[in-house]
Amino acid sequence: MGELRADWRLRLRREDAHGPVCGAGVLVDQHTALTCAHVVRRPDAVMWLEFAENSALEPVAARVMAGGWLPVGEQGEDVAVLRLDSPRPQARPAPLETALTAGTEVYATGYAEGFDDGMSLWGRIGGASGERVQLDAVTKAEVVRAGFSGAAVCTLPREGRPARVVGLVVSWRGDMGELLPEENRLAFSYLIPIDRIAELSPLVKELSSPDAWDHGFEERLGRWYDDPDEDPVKITVVSPGSGKDRSLRRLLHRAGLVHRGGDSRPHLADHALGRISFPVGEYLAYWDWLLGNARRPTGVAPAPVPAPVRPVTVVVDGLDEEPRPGPLLELLGRLRTLGFRLLLVFRHEGGTGWNTARDDLLRPALLDHAEALLGRLELAEFGNAIRRDVIDSASLGSVTETADLRRAELRRIAASRDPQQQLARLRALLRTLRVDLDRQGGR
Repeated sequence: MGELRADWRLRLRREDAHGPVCGAGVLVDQHTALTCAHVVRRPDAVMWLEFAENSALEPVAARVMAGGWLPVGEQGEDVAVLRLDSPRPQARPAPLETALTAGTEVYATGYAEGFDDGMSLWGRIGGASGERVQLDAVTKAEVVRAGFSGAAVCTLPREGRPARVVGLVVSWRGDMGELLPEENRLAFSYLIPIDRIAELSPLVKELSSPDAWDHGFEERLGRWYDDPDEDPVKITVVSPGSGKDRSLRRLLHRAGLVHRGGDSRPHLADHALGRISFPVGEYLAYWDWLLGNARRPTGVAPAPVPAPVRPVTVVVDGLDEEPRPGPLLELLGRLRTLGFRLLLVFRHEGGTGWNTARDDLLRPALLDHAEALLGRLELAEFGNAIRRDVIDSASLGSVTETADLRRAELRRIAASRDPQQQLARLRALLRTLRVDLDRQGGR
């Protein structure tokens, strides 16, 4: 069906972390949240945003951003766009949907009195009521109430498609004017749809467009961060202002170090040395070596901290914006020999430094990585043969048959003179080796 909990569902308190719960909100990117203007009350208020369904995320203060105050009476709306005091890139933002169809089953989670941990109500999209949309509950007891204002109205998750936010709860109305929905003969909830909020807020319009995020890129990059057996050097092209760019920025917090094209190389070297262990008194020797001013120090080789179960990742954001990419690429090559993984982001395909990054960093790194995986595959195959008690004088030459076949393929790839073909075949071999290691229990 879908995830039970969502990072983007927010519980709001007014003024400070200990204030009363006053409503709900929706995180729409790492800097921004939506709620109702009547929850915030005034445009200079400080709100406290809590990630009610993910206690690992720290609460954060937020304020109405410039142009984000859209209360009832100005344009007929009841929306506040909040800017977080500090970003929360670890939180997955809400997937926004501008299409809204009558009869669609939806639900909302709010924080009514006595339900500070949340309660969910269900219904269907009804008809339009001015700029708002009626939400028909199954029973009057499921009509929204105080504490639901600003809550996300979500579609039901379907196989292969997560829940999507189609609007914000703004109010309810009973035909008899009684205080509780149940005390009226008829009672309905109302929402303001995302497409209407997008008409009023350029930022929401941008975030609700089909190209706002590149979720496929996010999934691939997430796997790369998570799996130490993925390629030690990754090159990607990210156009400025694209959905892929927004997705990249959301995941930059997962990097150990981030270097932007044009930043100081000594600064990068200094921060990198803070992530490795080296002999006491050898800092300046390694610093000079990283910057190309001296030969590599002899003695005990340094190692990344922590040990390379999860290697330290260096992201170079905008390598083709580096005025002199050569010295930076040489520094990155030295970091790679120390066990760092590299993500090289170009803003334009074929930009400055592209061929050097491919030939001097990517290809050697992939060849070395294939050798390392092959060594592990040989050990895994040999160990499995011992456990199966199949090694004897006649079988010693065949117990590493899979690794032998892969090694022969690696030799053919290394002999290739076409760099593009070589890279394509190398990547295919590495994918095969990871599958082989899974089968042999070597990962």
